[in-house]
Amino acid sequence: MLTDRPTLRIGSRTSPMALAQARHVQALLAALVPGVKVEIIGIKTSGDQWQGDLAELGGKGAFVKAIDRRLLAGEIDFAVHCMKDVPGDVPLPQGLTFAAYLPREDVADVLVFRSGSPYSSLEELPPGTRIGTSAVRRKAQLLRNRPDLQIERLRGNVNSRLARLDAEDRFEALVLARAGLHRIGMPQRASQELPRDLMCPAVGAGVIGLQCRIADGPVLELLRELDDAPTRVHITAERAMLHALQGHCNSPIAGHATTTADGQLCLTGMVFSREGATFAYAQEWDSSQRPNELGTYVAATLLRKGARSIIDGSANPH
Repeated sequence: MLTDRPTLRIGSRTSPMALAQARHVQALLAALVPGVKVEIIGIKTSGDQWQGDLAELGGKGAFVKAIDRRLLAGEIDFAVHCMKDVPGDVPLPQGLTFAAYLPREDVADVLVFRSGSPYSSLEELPPGTRIGTSAVRRKAQLLRNRPDLQIERLRGNVNSRLARLDAEDRFEALVLARAGLHRIGMPQRASQELPRDLMCPAVGAGVIGLQCRIADGPVLELLRELDDAPTRVHITAERAMLHALQGHCNSPIAGHATTTADGQLCLTGMVFSREGATFAYAQEWDSSQRPNELGTYVAATLLRKGARSIIDGSANPH
């Protein structure tokens, strides 16, 4: 089916983690279709180049717009995305679809301490300790549990953030995704896993999505061979909730779907104020055949509990 295309072109951000993800997909395709040639096309996005507040670029879409344009123009055959970076308040560009979601990786957030730190856990940190994170979701949840800490923004790819943590005397620790540390070959940097009741994951955490043109039948069918059905159910529920909430990049929103031992689909959703003092919580269950309906219902429950005023109140980062 792909004989007219001697080489498949993967579009990817240029950060070390993104390129590691693209190489992983490259290896999966090589195992699936022996002899297939897959080339990785690195694409610099405005989100990667901008070190200020993402809101000034229009939110998380800054990480995907340039790749979307290249995909729609036919300059790449498909794109590899971290699903937590794909905006949920706007529809996907017309003509594009996620053909596959790879099996979900670890969703845990972890504390990484600077080299030589005398501390190894959140509980040990004295009041006023400075922790760095790029996520408003992480900041809100940390402050909800430890309002005595100083949580400050630190952006950049994970490698550069780790380098700054060790080289500068600004932060005692960072909050990072365990899956991301594994992807860049630094799992040993994780000092403490933050429990789920303290740090609810981001919508799409640990999920890599493969996006292509709907009209490109051969590529669509090939990528579907890599799709993980349980992950698709979970991400569908989470993103349905996110879309119904219409949150923006300054909205501290968390959402995580799982399948229970008896086969039910469970979705937990949370919305926080920027400092974590106010929040709305919902957890509901439904059939695994109804992820969209469950996501929409959890969002409606959150909205009844005041999520809209919380989201609107977090619109201005100042």
